[in-house]
Amino acid sequence: MKYYDLFVDTDGESHWRDVAVTLTEQSFAPPAQDILISAPQAANGFVFLRLRSGWDEPIHPTPRAQTLICVAGAVDVTASDGETRKIAVGDIWRMADTWGKGHHTRVTSDGDFESVIIQHD
Repeated sequence: MKYYDLFVDTDGESHWRDVAVTLTEQSFAPPAQDILISAPQAANGFVFLRLRSGWDEPIHPTPRAQTLICVAGAVDVTASDGETRKIAVGDIWRMADTWGKGHHTRVTSDGDFESVIIQHD
């Protein structure tokens, strides 16, 4: 399991990296069998997001640290360094570029892009 991490360096440039999620076998919901699960991560809330087909935004930083899980459609997200990632159904995108040059997002699917965003701060 992995997620795409969009982070910002000390010069304000945003970059992509893939992060592997560490899973360990443990009891999560006794008396069910042990399962592979990650360590918990703090969250303050979540929102549902829909971007209409054809939506194309100006470059901006994320308003807060958050993690997006795509449930429908697809977007191309370009870091300020020029690298683009396609975020599609099942992909997980961690947004940590809360300052600096930010990123550009464009809906590339014929249908709307839909997601759940977990907010971290």
